[in-house]
Parts: sequence; C-alpha cells; structure tokens
Amino acid sequence: MTEISNEIGVNGLTAGASLLSRPAEEFDNDPSVEAMWAIKAYEHAEIYFNILCSVDPKILRLTPHDEEIYKAFRVEFPDMKIDKINEDEMKSPEGKEKWRPFCEKFKNVVEDYSFGTLLRANAAGEYSEENSVLVPRIQFYAIELARNREGFNDAVRTKYKATNKMSS
Repeated sequence: MTEISNEIGVNGLTAGASLLSRPAEEFDNDPSVEAMWAIKAYEHAEIYFNILCSVDPKILRLTPHDEEIYKAFRVEFPDMKIDKINEDEMKSPEGKEKWRPFCEKFKNVVEDYSFGTLLRANAAGEYSEENSVLVPRIQFYAIELARNREGFNDAVRTKYKATNKMSS
C-alpha cells in the first residue's frame, strides 16, 4: 500500500481527497481515484485494527447509532455467523437482495454508509490480502458491532499489538 501512496504523493492525496466526496458516477475507472479509495480503506482498516488491539471491544463505540445498527442487524440476520464471514454467501444474488434494504435503511442515518470499507473475513485474524473483504461501511459497522458485543473480537487485543504499517 505504501507503494501506491508514494506513487501518488502527498500533494496528489490531498488534492484527491476532495474527489472522494463526489458521486462515483462521475468517474470511469480512473486508476488514481481507485488508488485513493484503496488507500482510504486501508487507512481505516489499520486505525480500526489498532483500536481493537488497544481497547476492550465490548466498550467500543463505532457510531452514534450503534444500538440501532446492531439491533437491526440481528433482527434481519439473526443466524449469520460473524466469526468467519462467508463472502460468497454474502455477495451472492440472494445475499445482496437481503443486504440491500438493510443498507438503504441507514442511508440518511450513517455518514458514508456505502463507502467501501475493508472487513476481516475471519475475526480471529488481522487484516491481510487473504483475510479482507471489501464491503459497504454499514455492513462493516453491523458485523463489527456484533463481533464486539458478542465477544468475537476479544482475543485480538491479546493476540496482536497495535502497529503503524502505513509508515513502514
């Protein structure tokens, strides 16, 4: 990831930050915009994982709407296994059909609800190419809130140490 940020440069990232707030329809697979989205998603993942390594997940608040998101998630997906996400099932036509109304419910509630966000497929592991799934931000919140409240992120704090991989 640092190769991408070095290639674009600090000025390019700063200038591009305003682009990320524009509607996606305005861009036709622009590689520099895609790189900026990837960097932003990676930075979010790194920050979140460092917080998990430092704080008891049960007391962690991700949004002002945590309770509403968690309750709606468990009503809509009461039996979903969250320790290990089945990406194929979640992104299947049936999965998308079920997730779409859930996500849209938070369109005007959660800022950047549809922003591409990295989710660890296996809650016991750290972020890696093999253990990361790109999901809308609201899916990340729903699953991570459930993992935090239901104890699936508890071991992260003892198993891993907070790092700053972006600067290395």
